Parts: sequence; structure tokens; C-alpha cells
Amino acid sequence: MKMNWKKFLTLTTILTVLFAAPVYAEDDDSSVLESYNRAMFNFNSAADYYVIKPAAKGYRAITTEFIRERVHNFFGNLKEPASMINHTLQGNIVDSGKSLGRFAINSTLGLLGTFDVAGGWGLKNNATGFDKTLAAWCVPDGPFIVLPILGPSTPRATVGLAADTTADPLYWAGYYAHFGNDLEKYSFYYGLSALGFVSLREEKIEFIDKLTENSVDVYSTIKSAYIQNRLKIGSCASKDTQTADASYDFDFEDDE
Repeated sequence: MKMNWKKFLTLTTILTVLFAAPVYAEDDDSSVLESYNRAMFNFNSAADYYVIKPAAKGYRAITTEFIRERVHNFFGNLKEPASMINHTLQGNIVDSGKSLGRFAINSTLGLLGTFDVAGGWGLKNNATGFDKTLAAWCVPDGPFIVLPILGPSTPRATVGLAADTTADPLYWAGYYAHFGNDLEKYSFYYGLSALGFVSLREEKIEFIDKLTENSVDVYSTIKSAYIQNRLKIGSCASKDTQTADASYDFDFEDDE
């Protein structure tokens, strides 16, 4: 039987979370994990320097701020179904209804989400995801890890990302599209996902440059900033996360 890669990723990462339960993201890496993390971080840095950042700069050069805002809104609107589901799982029924309302309004009157009509009507964005749902269910974060291309993460964050992807309307549009073979079927989804990734990187050009320009150890700087922002999520299973004050206000999670 052919196994869907997203299901495989979710399953294996859930097992990682379970085995890493006593370990929290704010703890130091083990020597083995840090060796992997630094190697993957160097790979990601090279990919960003030679491919991703130039693509982001090219995207900025050929578009206007108005167009980039429309693209940003479009991909933000695609996260509303995941927010709706996860608000429900977290017991926030009112917020779930707001996410549903935002998706319905912006997908129609907002021209596929390119305009935030719902926000102008008082339905403000309150994004959440399965990562925060797991935190609410007392699932520990697990150790800091660096994913290929995607960058800083934890086992719980990785599970959350994989789960939220399955709530993406583009994923299901590609899944049920009748283009022929699997490559044609998913090229639509992966093509738009790549645009979303480049759009996000374009938004973060100055932010990442400022974060790393005076850093002696860029890996440690990124790791520290990411972990401090993870503490904002909190979990009844983590240590001191409910009262910890982040020393960096970078909001990595807003765009994960």
C-alpha cells in the first residue's frame, strides 16, 4: 500500500514527541543533536544565500507593495480553516466561529482572500494551529531541531505544521483535481506553496538581516530567539513557560 508522505511525517514526529517528552525546547542540545542542527543550519543558510533570498529579492523587484499585500492576504486566508478547527479543539467555540466567518467573507467578498473585508467589519484575525492545540493538551515541546529548508522547529511544532497542512484548501484542491498523474495533480499545490514561501521570505528580508548582521554565532542567535518565542505559547507540560518573559519579540510563530 502506498503511504501518504504527510501521514508518515506526522506519525514519525508524534513518536519523536513521545520519546522526547522529558526534554523541553529551552534545554541545551545534546552534543549529537547540536551537531546535526548546526550541519542542517549551515545547509539551510547556503540554500537561503544562493537560492531563496535572491528569489525573494527578485519577487520584490518585479512586484509592487500592493500586489505583495494581496498575495500575503491570500495565503493568510488559507490558514483560516486550520484556525477554525484548532479553536474548536482548544474549546474556543466563539473564535472558531469567527475564523469560519472570516474565511467565508474574505473568500467571497474579499476576492479569494486578497482583501481582508472581514477585518474591516470587526472580525480580526486570531490565527492558531495544531501546535498550540497540542500545547493546550499538555504535550511537551521536545528538543530544538532544525528542519531542511523550513528551519528552526521542535517535534511538536513539526507535528503541528504537518497537521495544519492537511487543513489547507489548496492541498485538497490539488488532491481532488483531475489533472491526470500525481505530478500534474500536485504541481498546482506545490507551485502556489512555493510562492507563499518566497512571499514570506520577502517579508522577512530586513528582519533576518538585522537579526544576524552583528552575530558572532548566527546559529545560537537564531536558536535563542526561536526558543524565547516558543515560551510565549506555553504548555502545562513545560517548565516555567507560563510566566517566562521573552527577551526577543520576533514572533516567529505568527508566520510558521
